[in-house]
Amino acid sequence: MCGIIGILAKTPVNQTIYDGLTVLQHRGQDAAGILTSDGRHVYLRKDNGLVRDVFRQQHMLALKGHMGIGHVRYPTAGCDSPAEAQPFFVNSPFGLALAHNGNLTNAAELKDELFREDLRHINTESDSEILLNVFAHELEAVGRLQLAPEHIFRAVSAVHRRARGAYAVTVLIVGFGILAFRDPYGIRPLVYGSRQTDQGPEHMFASESVALDVVGYDMVRDVEPGEAVFIDLNGQVHARQCADDPEHVPCIFEYVYMARPDSIIDGIAVHKTRLRMGEKLARKIQRVWPDHDIDVVIPIPDTSRTAAQQMAEVLDLKYREGFIKNRYIGRTFIMPGQAQRKKSVRQKLNAIDLEFRGKNVLLVDDSIVRGTTSKQIIQMAREAGAKKVYFASAAPPVRYPNVYGIDMPSVNELIGNGRSEAQIAQAIGADKLIYQDLADLIEAAHEGNPKINRFDASCFDGVYVTGDVSRAYLDRIERVRNDTAKQEKSSNNLNATEAEVYIY
Repeated sequence: MCGIIGILAKTPVNQTIYDGLTVLQHRGQDAAGILTSDGRHVYLRKDNGLVRDVFRQQHMLALKGHMGIGHVRYPTAGCDSPAEAQPFFVNSPFGLALAHNGNLTNAAELKDELFREDLRHINTESDSEILLNVFAHELEAVGRLQLAPEHIFRAVSAVHRRARGAYAVTVLIVGFGILAFRDPYGIRPLVYGSRQTDQGPEHMFASESVALDVVGYDMVRDVEPGEAVFIDLNGQVHARQCADDPEHVPCIFEYVYMARPDSIIDGIAVHKTRLRMGEKLARKIQRVWPDHDIDVVIPIPDTSRTAAQQMAEVLDLKYREGFIKNRYIGRTFIMPGQAQRKKSVRQKLNAIDLEFRGKNVLLVDDSIVRGTTSKQIIQMAREAGAKKVYFASAAPPVRYPNVYGIDMPSVNELIGNGRSEAQIAQAIGADKLIYQDLADLIEAAHEGNPKINRFDASCFDGVYVTGDVSRAYLDRIERVRNDTAKQEKSSNNLNATEAEVYIY
């Protein structure tokens, strides 16, 4: 999972992109990058680390120009070196830079095709570099020196025909403008906003609406599945559906965990969806456990707070904050390496003893992936004096890998794989475990936008919407996603040098 931004404005965009990326930091803490253009040159700064650490004053001053794109990276399979930080840039045609959120399921085939047929060399293991080169080749095939929107849309249509998987993309075309497009299923989110200034209209694309809000842009709409939106240097908006048979199937895990609660994506308010998730889970408890002895509902901060509050209200129970969170520790789910995750949980959370002592507590989390964090938190609750510790997940059991841009671990590292709910409860040390039903989760999101009739819930049900995920592909990502493989790759990148601002 990553966060992307694209802006075409009347004034320098470096600070606006920086501010937007800090708001999207929850979508990726592994690397960050900004690329800008003044119409002639391209200025690029990217490196591993948080936004605040990658960009210093000297870097910001060097990022010149009135249009640019930005990216925060989540460590998906095979991508954890500074060279694989985004945006990526190629000189031909025109000068193209790309920022990508998602994952291509046919990346290996495309990489081979690019070399054998398009005569293009791919320098990293990132599928985003592959996607950029596919688009560059197709634009070169249809474009002219005087590039027109028609040429761009034809190139995007060709990308749709060749690429499989999930991709929300922003592209900077030097001397021409900013482009944004989504895959034909709209799996990963992408929103469009604008604002009026004294100098004229300014335009922005982002992964979530909250990024528009904080920098003063008004939400206009979502980029539709399969659609391409191009903003030329005059500020004219050109849009076209570029896919033959688009179908809107957004990823439901966005609403469970990835998106900020104050975002609206694909017309669905994340906060309200999580309220409905909490209500439906509370109704399930009333149905399957009517004689429960829960004394208090305690969320595991931060994502589960909304659902936990609604659960407490429906169940007519006390809601209490039982854990204090250290704001300077990253999200454990997106930390590469089990050892680092185990260490970070104790650093991130501390229990307030008086909220646990002598009570039967219901801990609420958004989901359970590996179970490592859940197990440690349950142990913390017991050490704080809880009599019984029950655990509720606002999402169903995660039993399958996600192949569309969320680097859920090797299937063997998923605690839900091959275990019953009773076995999972025993593994994490809970006295009782309650999972959300998948139908209820889907309905909670569907109520936010009844026009969307289908969601990608592949990590819960194993149904991959693109229809091209084979056993061989799953075995291949299994080999690169397990913690051992990640640790080996990370150790090979320890001596990588820091990237400076590059001028093209």
